Amino acid sequence: MVAQLLGLAFLFLHTSLVTCTTYTVKIDHNWEVVYRDTNVYGVLGKAVILECGPTLPDMYIWSFTKPGTEAIKAVVYNLGKGTRIQKLAERLGQLTVISNSAAVSIEKLPLAAHGLFTCQAFYDIEKEPKVYYYYVHLTVRVPVSKPYLLMSDVSPVEGSTMWMRCNLENGTGPIQYVWQHETRTGNISVFARGNTSAINVTDVNRNHTGWYRCVASNAVNSESSNRLWLDTIFGPDIPQIDVTPYSMTERGYSALERETVSLLCQAQSNPASQYVWFYNNSQVYTGPQFTITKILRMHTGDYACLAQNTYLNTRSKKTISLTVYYPPDGSPSCSVEPALNHTSLRLLCSWPGGFPSPSLQWTGNLKLVGHSKAETGQQTNPLTNTAILLSTEGLASNNNSFTCKGSHLALKELTACTTRTYIPPAEPVCFAYVTNNKQYLMLSCSWDGGAPKALVWWEGPGGQGKGGEENSNILILRYGTASSGKPYTCHAKHPLLVQTKTCRLTLEAPVLLTQRRVVSVYEGSDVQLTCNLRANYLPANEITWYNNQGVDVRGTSKYTLLRTSAWANLTVRDTHETQDSGEYRCSTSNAVGGTEINVTLVVKKHPMPPNATLVKVMYNSRQRNEVELEWQVESEEERGWTGFILEHIWVSERPGRRDSSNDSKDETEERIGRPVWYRNIIQDPDVRSHTVGSLTPTVTYQFRITPVNHRTLGHPSAAKTPAEPRYNVYPAVIGAAIGGMLFAAIATVLLLVFIIRNRNNNPRLHDMLFGLQHSQSRENINFPEDEVVGGSEGGIEEIVGSASPGPTMALPRASSPLTTSPQSATPATSQAPPPGDDNEPVSVTITVKATGS
Repeated sequence: MVAQLLGLAFLFLHTSLVTCTTYTVKIDHNWEVVYRDTNVYGVLGKAVILECGPTLPDMYIWSFTKPGTEAIKAVVYNLGKGTRIQKLAERLGQLTVISNSAAVSIEKLPLAAHGLFTCQAFYDIEKEPKVYYYYVHLTVRVPVSKPYLLMSDVSPVEGSTMWMRCNLENGTGPIQYVWQHETRTGNISVFARGNTSAINVTDVNRNHTGWYRCVASNAVNSESSNRLWLDTIFGPDIPQIDVTPYSMTERGYSALERETVSLLCQAQSNPASQYVWFYNNSQVYTGPQFTITKILRMHTGDYACLAQNTYLNTRSKKTISLTVYYPPDGSPSCSVEPALNHTSLRLLCSWPGGFPSPSLQWTGNLKLVGHSKAETGQQTNPLTNTAILLSTEGLASNNNSFTCKGSHLALKELTACTTRTYIPPAEPVCFAYVTNNKQYLMLSCSWDGGAPKALVWWEGPGGQGKGGEENSNILILRYGTASSGKPYTCHAKHPLLVQTKTCRLTLEAPVLLTQRRVVSVYEGSDVQLTCNLRANYLPANEITWYNNQGVDVRGTSKYTLLRTSAWANLTVRDTHETQDSGEYRCSTSNAVGGTEINVTLVVKKHPMPPNATLVKVMYNSRQRNEVELEWQVESEEERGWTGFILEHIWVSERPGRRDSSNDSKDETEERIGRPVWYRNIIQDPDVRSHTVGSLTPTVTYQFRITPVNHRTLGHPSAAKTPAEPRYNVYPAVIGAAIGGMLFAAIATVLLLVFIIRNRNNNPRLHDMLFGLQHSQSRENINFPEDEVVGGSEGGIEEIVGSASPGPTMALPRASSPLTTSPQSATPATSQAPPPGDDNEPVSVTITVKATGS
């Protein structure tokens, strides 16, 4: 690297000389380059001078190496032709070269100038060159900025841990930190110091409360932060309670009835505590001082002061006992209870509530256990509850009375109470029941009444039992663990009786009964199966029915179940031979065991009905869309059927059907349908005929009939094809006759209209019909029906009349007579009719013959 710099220097030197003389620097390899290291410290934004030897060299080159890199970049040089400042110098501050020296001055020193400045200085170039390397290590120091103090918690809880941090924006290390603490009174002390910017405060206490500031210092300057308040949260401490007036007893504080009592509570806390007063765990007041004016006996009890720090949600509490002297209320309370395993009595007398305690004493026919009669008048100790043990020897079974007398210092008169003893009036009662979840069997025994209460206990087989309890006792057994047929005995004992009383329970499994074990029924009908529970004191589970497949019948529409707690009847609806025949099971259980009973259901088919035969199968019209059928049944008098099934099936289709001449067999079957017997159900057994309609005229059908007896089908009859209706010509003849008469009437009317319109051309005919005024003109024309001879079929017959021959037309008898002259048959010219011909009759006959097709 040195060689490169020297070469660069020599190059600059060679090119910068104006004269033609070439100066060269020759350095012997044995010569050594001199190296000098210098550390210079500058302040950010201030000025700094970097020296390059004590004297001005002939040539020099300043270069800069950034920390962390090896690149050496020129900053300024002078090779004898003046100073040349490079662009790199702009990033290193306002760099200038001090006159008459190679020293460099940097104004407004930036952080970028921090690094290694190297000055290569060349001396005595023309004689014996000397090379110096001046390494100037420039450290740019940043003054500390004004610090600011941070706390992890400005309101720490006493006993917790916190930290303080002195933060700086700028500052070159090493930096020293000092934390100062200022108390509420203004005293300032050094809390901590060190070279780290954070400190931890463990076990914060209330003495740490105050102002805090931090002072940061380095080689350049020193700065102090603003102060920050640290408020330690603590408390509350255990309260202190002052009672006025002050009066202490062995039980605590005391006061006289109707005095004024003041209770003051104080507890240190930050923030200040809030106080709540409690009387016997019930809140009565809020505040530090609680005053009771005219205190009463009811105010005796425990008074607690609860101090609360609402910020920390912490509490402390102190309780004192305050007793108000007063006599007990009311009178003593007496009771009697058994003792020594129900062989003796214990008399109890109590008179609570007074202070001090009253004195109590029993009186009566007292014979204490282990004492002689001389000691019966015993004075009890002054306690609120007294008890004496009394022997039952010589006591009657009923109406033994004992009296307890009580006295108190605050009372002038004695008060007393009385108790008596008697045995229960009835006998012990035992019964059993099962819990709802069927987990336990409960055996209950009770002997109610009596004073004192009787002792009741259970003894059972296999060590199943339960110790004594007063008045009642329940033995709990797991469901299904009870012993069947073995007794469970309940014992009851009373102190006034020498012998014990007993009652027993014998548990048994349920027993089921049924009316019929085998039930037969015809198919299609409903049948009821019965199941009864024999009377049993131990309740059983509900009765459950299972069908012939072993499935519970509940929740199915096939079965109807009627039940009570003692029986359950199952109705099988619409029975079927194969589906419903079999074993049906009725089951139940109780806490002792279970049982079941089977009922066999036999479903029979109805008898085979007699055969039926079709006697008539015929279309009722030529349209062929309806068929009338008639049938008869064998053994009509024996009955044995409930209806019929009338069936028909498509056989074939007649040719010539419109649009069907080219249909294949498959297309025909697809249009008509595959051969299927279509059913018509006839439920009336007395019907013997039926009409089937909506048939296809071009299709040939076959019909058959099957008798039915309920669900039993008989044998179908032989299939028959419907016959065509018989031909009848009479209606056709009548129709043709009526048509001919209508035709003749129309022709006659047309002929009359023609004669009237053409009377001038045929005056004779017109006069013959309308012009005669005498009586002969109204004579009827004879119709020679006997002279009619057969003509061609459907033609007009020829008739020989009394007049001249010519064509004639037969008219109906109801029509007006017509006469036609021979001349009218041929065309004639207009002329007067010949005289003497007016009275000649003309016979006209029209005959229509109809033939049936």
